[in-house]
Amino acid sequence: MGGGGAGPSIRLVAERAGVSAGTVSNVLNGKASVAPAISARVRVAVEQLGYFRDNRASRLRSGDSRLAGVIVPDLTNPMFAAFVSTLEQLGRRDGYDLVVVSARNDPAEEVERLRRIREWRPAGLIVIPCDGALAERLPGGPPMPLVVADRIPDAPRFDLVAVDNAEAAAAVVRHLGVQGCEDCLVVGTSLAISNVRERWEGARSAAGNLRLDFLAVGFDDHAPPALEERLRGAGRPQALFCLDHETTLAAYRLLGEMGLGAGADVAFAGFDEMEWMRLVAPAVTTVRQPVEAMAACSWSMLRRRMGGDAGPPQARRLRCAVTFRGSTPRQTASRSREADRTTQGG
Repeated sequence: MGGGGAGPSIRLVAERAGVSAGTVSNVLNGKASVAPAISARVRVAVEQLGYFRDNRASRLRSGDSRLAGVIVPDLTNPMFAAFVSTLEQLGRRDGYDLVVVSARNDPAEEVERLRRIREWRPAGLIVIPCDGALAERLPGGPPMPLVVADRIPDAPRFDLVAVDNAEAAAAVVRHLGVQGCEDCLVVGTSLAISNVRERWEGARSAAGNLRLDFLAVGFDDHAPPALEERLRGAGRPQALFCLDHETTLAAYRLLGEMGLGAGADVAFAGFDEMEWMRLVAPAVTTVRQPVEAMAACSWSMLRRRMGGDAGPPQARRLRCAVTFRGSTPRQTASRSREADRTTQGG
């Protein structure tokens, strides 16, 4: 058959099965009133003709969309992928389909994705924004239920589900201080991202006598030369604390390429625990965000809004789990003196 035209209609399916269009509709909607033999004939006709339902017209007539939109910064990030996977399961359970798009960590792309996803007329949106300026990027038109997750927007008018970033980062820094570290380089993508900024502020609040410095490395998969420079020579910090998964992975690779051992040469800790962090030796001290719980809470909030809840914006902060492992060993005085002799001799 030639391409480009409309697909087979429900009337064509009815003719092939020898039933009425109403019977075909009842079969496709799973109504038990249709005899099994007739239902089987209809399904055979549907398969032979390649018929599928177009729900757009019925959704527009009823005003009841069973579609929800999800926008994340980067689907290649395992954390965001796990977030979306949980949402898909919850949406399917509640009879919703999800349209999922990525902004590719680009604010301009986020503007376009927001505009395009609105054209699908979803019943609601869940957004992990690129940064805090989400309110400026929302397209015009009638308001729709919207929940912001993970990254905190500058405008407080949104429902929000995030984690206690500051306390999790503070727990890692306190641990490094107890382990005897005297200085630590804190690495993150950008302080323009609210959760990275909160983690840095939490780290500073718990530093005590531990000297902290921050290095922004952007979103490249590979560590920038500036990080390599900081890890070479006399200025190498005793500890390295990475504030997101991208920088944790990039920095760990860089240590290996430089012949430095996480735990042996530099105390090493990261955010967003992934399986590889538990499998390497020594295993990496990490902060695990409750991604599945964050997705479930976001979906619950959105369902209430889609159901007509018009109350004031709600904010929910979830606790992270911090696991201390062999990559952050105790710094001994003898080891520090040996490091000083090596530096002076070099």
